[in-house]
Amino acid sequence: MARRLAILLVACAAAALPGSAQPPSLSQAVERAAASQPDTLAIYRVIGFAPLWVTAGGRATPAAADALSILSSAEDDGLEPREYAAASLRERSERLTTATSAEAAAFDVSLSAALLHYLQDVHVGRIDPRSIGFTLNVPRDGHDFAAVVRNSALSGTVRDTVEEWRPRGPQYPALAAALRRYRVLAREDQSLSLGLAKAVKPGDICDVLPALRARLILLGDAPASLPLDGNTYGGPIVDAVKHFQRRHAVDADGVLGRQTVQQLETPLATRVRQLELAMERMRWLPHESDARLILVNIPMFRLLAWDSVPPSGPPTFTTATVVGRAIATQTPVFAATLTEIIFRPYWNVPTSIVRKEILPRLPRDPGYLVREQMELVAGQGDRSPVVPTTPENLAKLRTGAVRLRQRPGPKNSLGLIKFSFPNEHDVYMHATPAQALFARGRRDFSHGCVRLQDPVGLAEWVLRPQEHWSREEIEERMRAPESSRLPVRPAINVVLYYATAAVVESGDVAFADDIYRHDARLEQALDERALAGQGGEER
Repeated sequence: MARRLAILLVACAAAALPGSAQPPSLSQAVERAAASQPDTLAIYRVIGFAPLWVTAGGRATPAAADALSILSSAEDDGLEPREYAAASLRERSERLTTATSAEAAAFDVSLSAALLHYLQDVHVGRIDPRSIGFTLNVPRDGHDFAAVVRNSALSGTVRDTVEEWRPRGPQYPALAAALRRYRVLAREDQSLSLGLAKAVKPGDICDVLPALRARLILLGDAPASLPLDGNTYGGPIVDAVKHFQRRHAVDADGVLGRQTVQQLETPLATRVRQLELAMERMRWLPHESDARLILVNIPMFRLLAWDSVPPSGPPTFTTATVVGRAIATQTPVFAATLTEIIFRPYWNVPTSIVRKEILPRLPRDPGYLVREQMELVAGQGDRSPVVPTTPENLAKLRTGAVRLRQRPGPKNSLGLIKFSFPNEHDVYMHATPAQALFARGRRDFSHGCVRLQDPVGLAEWVLRPQEHWSREEIEERMRAPESSRLPVRPAINVVLYYATAAVVESGDVAFADDIYRHDARLEQALDERALAGQGGEER
């Protein structure tokens, strides 16, 4: 593989370097040029500052042509070609035959620098997620990109090398294909304003059906042959609207309400940007691991699970989720390790909920704790002693000296099963008795934890490597009279993730609202990076 090439290549480089027949002055010029771009010194030092991209005849090598082509098409990866000086480098390559040694050397070093930064950006991302408040540790220093650039130039494997360093798994190329398609659509896009004064329901008369039909066909939610029944909103066009609604996390009822119209009128340039940001976030995910992967896409309200990292195909398990309410109790973005399943869990009510919701309620609803099967306990752990609900103990509850918990059972807010992955946010995944919420398109209703529509299915997937855990046995343990804990072996990667664009299992491109404004924060960080001169036009 290209990543593992080249101790041998470097050893034989003296005979094979593109510029090995160049006069000494060119190597000296390369050394001077590299000194002005310190990131490139490690590329050239081990080969005596011989040029990598310029031939003895003063022309760009085939590898240089490949590198220039890749940089020029950086937008296919959701990146900006101008950040790698793609246009400028191409112009300079065309003038090499008349260039001075200093100009040829400057081109050679600048192309190396551009490819170096491109590989870094395409592999680990332009933005460190920790800089914008996400607890995702993306290793940024463990890769010898200088050697990667040098070896790809020496071996003529630039294209293969770039492909190897792109994020792996099916989602990234699917997003790239969607991005190319939406760029084309955005160029053709005419601003749409349906101008509906009120919601339109199936069977209603609607005068904007031709414009609606054209939009649905353009976006792929309806075939070009979609018929209309005069100005009556019904039949196949309602089915097409429902398909559109499912792709945009809107209740799929066929009604042209405010949310649906807002999604229909969203400029396609906005969709392009959502896809670009989703590709940036793909670079933050684990690249390689022996553990399996559970990914919760927060704004898509979806959990996906794979048997390998990186994913090698469609998810092997999926389920709908409910996540934290925007914006007050949002679910955080972070990575952790699933280590334990708890059957019939206690719900230890967070202090914030006790203080803000439960204690203010008790004066007007004194029977609340009994009705909700809640009890006061002293100490930590499931075996903590229960203490009486007295005014003195309620006062201790406010200070945290006493805890409030809900007993296991059908009324428990965590349902009958909990998935524990220790983290600083005290967030976990669990079942829920509130199953009706899963019929909604937008599902940000929790206090921050992740509620699961099919927790038994997830437990079955998690426990598959462990013997004797069929769906029936899992459900039996959930019905047992006592709480119990089961270690997960081997442990599983869990990533609570945020992307408002994705390609789902059906192949459809799905979009979601930026419910926590994380897209806006990432876009601001990228803009600040560009303004800070991190791009390549200055090279």
